[in-house]
Amino acid sequence: MEKSLTAKVCELITPVVEALGYQLWGCELKGLGKHTLLRVYIDSETGVSLDDCAKVSNQISGVLDVEDLIMGRYDLEVSSPGIDRPLFKTEHYRRFIGYTVRIKLYAAQNGQRNFTGEIKDVTEDEVTIVVDDRMVVFPIRNIEKAKVVPKI
Repeated sequence: MEKSLTAKVCELITPVVEALGYQLWGCELKGLGKHTLLRVYIDSETGVSLDDCAKVSNQISGVLDVEDLIMGRYDLEVSSPGIDRPLFKTEHYRRFIGYTVRIKLYAAQNGQRNFTGEIKDVTEDEVTIVVDDRMVVFPIRNIEKAKVVPKI
């Protein structure tokens, strides 16, 4: 249910974000109920400032209030994806082939839910990473969270 609501919210706010000149990188909806948090990540070729986040926040909060998709009170955070950016879509994984990522799965694979490795290949349905010199393939639908590990 939560994933479906997150997709609906992203779909609703995408045109608003794009009309302001930004790309909607992704959305996270956490803690449905008493302490609901909607985190929206925006990006642009020139980067994202605090003023950009405030402008987007003002616009999408108005749309969300009118559409009333999120039941009850919620907090809205708008930010840049940052250097440890979360990966939401297949094209995000493709863009970061060759980078190290941290992946957390919904369901354990070989008794493990958390993996760190370099992205080697991406298809429409799967991501392949190298973990300790072995290839591990994950169905994208089983990835709960994925983030790029910053290069230092």
